[in-house]
Amino acid sequence: MYKLINFFAVTLFVGIGFISCKTEPKSKTVIKKQKPNIIYIMADDHTTQAFGVYGSRLADLNPTPTLDKMAKEGMIFDNCFVNNSICVPSRAAIITGQRAQTSGVIDLEGVLPQEKQYLPKEMKKLGYQTAIVGKWHLHEEPAAFDYYKVLPVQGKYFNPDFRIQGDKPWPQNVVKTKGHSSDIITDSTLDWLKKKRDPSKPFFLMHHFKAPHDDFENAPRYNEYLKDTFIPEPRSLYENDNHGSIATRGKNDSLTRVIASSVSRRNIIRNQAMNIYPEKEIYKKYGVAQEIPITKHTRFNNTKEEKEYTSTVYQDYLKKYLRCVKGVDDNVKRLLDYLEEEGILDNTIIVYTGDQGFMLGEHDYIDKRWMYDESMRMPFFVRYPKSIKANSRTDAIINNTDFAPTLITMAGGEQPKYMQGKSFKTILETGEEPKDWQKATYYRYWMHLAHRHGNPAHFGIRTKAYKLIFYYGKYWVDTDNPNAEWNKKSWGNDFTRHTPVAWEFYDLKKDPKEMNNAYKDDKYAEVIADLKNQLLNMRKDLNETDVNYPHIQKVIDQHWND
Repeated sequence: MYKLINFFAVTLFVGIGFISCKTEPKSKTVIKKQKPNIIYIMADDHTTQAFGVYGSRLADLNPTPTLDKMAKEGMIFDNCFVNNSICVPSRAAIITGQRAQTSGVIDLEGVLPQEKQYLPKEMKKLGYQTAIVGKWHLHEEPAAFDYYKVLPVQGKYFNPDFRIQGDKPWPQNVVKTKGHSSDIITDSTLDWLKKKRDPSKPFFLMHHFKAPHDDFENAPRYNEYLKDTFIPEPRSLYENDNHGSIATRGKNDSLTRVIASSVSRRNIIRNQAMNIYPEKEIYKKYGVAQEIPITKHTRFNNTKEEKEYTSTVYQDYLKKYLRCVKGVDDNVKRLLDYLEEEGILDNTIIVYTGDQGFMLGEHDYIDKRWMYDESMRMPFFVRYPKSIKANSRTDAIINNTDFAPTLITMAGGEQPKYMQGKSFKTILETGEEPKDWQKATYYRYWMHLAHRHGNPAHFGIRTKAYKLIFYYGKYWVDTDNPNAEWNKKSWGNDFTRHTPVAWEFYDLKKDPKEMNNAYKDDKYAEVIADLKNQLLNMRKDLNETDVNYPHIQKVIDQHWND
């Protein structure tokens, strides 16, 4: 009897439930797809030579274990290039997606007002909360971001001040901190993530380290790092074969004492010993650089004494640099650990790059500015396991104007028509380079002989196989118009403003270290002619001609067929 009653009860319940299901209207709730968070991490002057994943002579030192692991979990770009290897123009290109003459930022004096801070503006349109922490260097207030905490200009390595939003006009709202900049910048980013971000929105965060920009100052905990390690040295530190031209060396190497800051004592205006040793110690230990006679072979003096001196400086230089890199790598780990603890790591697109490359003794050069690959190439890799395959790699050519369009499209937006860069989202997601993808990139360095570095102004084109550079420095100053706005006093060194005009050409497949300027080699005549045509077209298409600089165009016209 109990079983029969139970049967009828269950039947009635199921029947009622069925009637209820039939009469209840279907839910129209739509589950909104969650947008990915985006963190763009950029270190200052972190060059590809100072990674494991780029396979340089320094790779075996394992300088970047965290970054290497992150890179292998996503896609690595082998041909990412800067448009101008100097801080402000590079950062402007990244924020605007535009070339220098379009954005108006051609040099370190360039500014980027709020109305041109396009990347954060576009991300906000897509519903993102935006923030920037660390180095900004674009002079005007980063007001397009919802939140900012940025260094004044270059900032300090130790106990840095930061400019923030506040009651006073920019840049008067300043907070003081204690500690090393890499640690403090990461502390500030983590503070924003934990306390200031809106969990209901996706976030777009730019996390910019000051390190490893020179003059190098590492956190004290790294003082013993690599202390007893011999750092591999590039052959071109001592022997340079047929690298360069009369534009970079002068006739019979007559300009080598003043062109391009050096590791060795070659350059008497700025060499690395001046940066890393107290002045008296230099003179006491090694003597005065001016005592070395100027000869045809001064540029790479191979005496035992000079080799010992140069090697000593190089070893100390690289250890200071790599100690700063180590601090960056460790702080990136702190950031990744937090994202993992919060359960948002795999829903966050993480980009890592430098704002340009950096010369680590190659060709006896320090600093950047050059169109040579160590200076022009940017490290670049992206981790996002939801759409980017791990252990993927591409040799597709990208440049820093492509970053903004790519981030915008990855966030679900459309590439703005006013941006000159192109989104490479398809490459990230498929691993395939589209047939119509760019086959070359354009480069331009404007700041002729600036800031004691002594790099001549130049522009050029780079493909996967070749590089063509034109140095036009001889007529940089417009003597017919001495008051013209392009005659910037802060640029040229008075002792030799007029440097020779010259072309350089490198076959990168046969000569990846750029040791042989083959411009005069007849077998490359057709290749060079084709590159010149491409270069002319690119300058026109990118709004990078010299129509506004007739004195430079005059040089171009006179020497184009040299």
